[in-house]
Amino acid sequence: MKKITLLLTLVTSLLSALLAGCGSSAGGQKELKIGATAGPYSDQLRKGIKPLLEEKGYRVTIVEFQDYVQPNTALLSGSIDANVFQNTAYLDNYIKEQQADLTGIIPIPTVPMGVYSKKHRSLDDIREGTRISLPNDPTNQARALGLLQTLGLVKLRPDADALHVSEKDIAENPKQIQIVPLEAAQLPRSLDDVDYAVVNGNFALASGWKLSDALKLEQTPKPYIIVLTVRTADKDKPFVKDLVEAYRSPSFDELIDREFQGFIKPEYAKEVGQ
Repeated sequence: MKKITLLLTLVTSLLSALLAGCGSSAGGQKELKIGATAGPYSDQLRKGIKPLLEEKGYRVTIVEFQDYVQPNTALLSGSIDANVFQNTAYLDNYIKEQQADLTGIIPIPTVPMGVYSKKHRSLDDIREGTRISLPNDPTNQARALGLLQTLGLVKLRPDADALHVSEKDIAENPKQIQIVPLEAAQLPRSLDDVDYAVVNGNFALASGWKLSDALKLEQTPKPYIIVLTVRTADKDKPFVKDLVEAYRSPSFDELIDREFQGFIKPEYAKEVGQ
């Protein structure tokens, strides 16, 4: 009887160990929380990345944020395992200012910033005193000012760092445009009050605008491509490698071509699409 009891105990222990092993990969985790701003990047996760991870046994939760502050705070606190919302320039600036131990892993298909308006159908309507809202965070404000310079609306100091310019670096403003800095998420709503808004693409799409509604889209420079970000301590973990594999997969590339037309693709997507 004792032998039977001992045998049952051993079998139970073995089964428990095997079941526990089903809940984690080799040295990794199987429950993932990934943060993203509401809009195209959370949609990409939901439609293209989550299904691929679930095929590998992950239980994936997508956590949506409404601004550019919370996603990194949540990542650093351990509330989420990765986030998808920021470009390389923003991440580099955040790491420098906050001494944050974060690492960008892989660039992803990115929606360009654009100039939108509810009151005007053309940029030709810009007159003296026209009010234009743009992001108030340093990285995206520099990006927006660069777009305004491309349009010939302002001229920035030639010695200014293009990635860190601000209103103070405007050397010429021939039409005396009134710059209205706002939190990026508020820019679509500001269109009721201003003439034009320079809006990050994710917030434009999340507000119901289409890329074709933009009066001008930027040619997105490399520093402004969105990047998957994790805690530096996690960068070599299996779940990060699986995330990278999902973003580089043919099925995800096909999803971008089908449902996210106009997005700027990373260099690796050219190889995937061949």
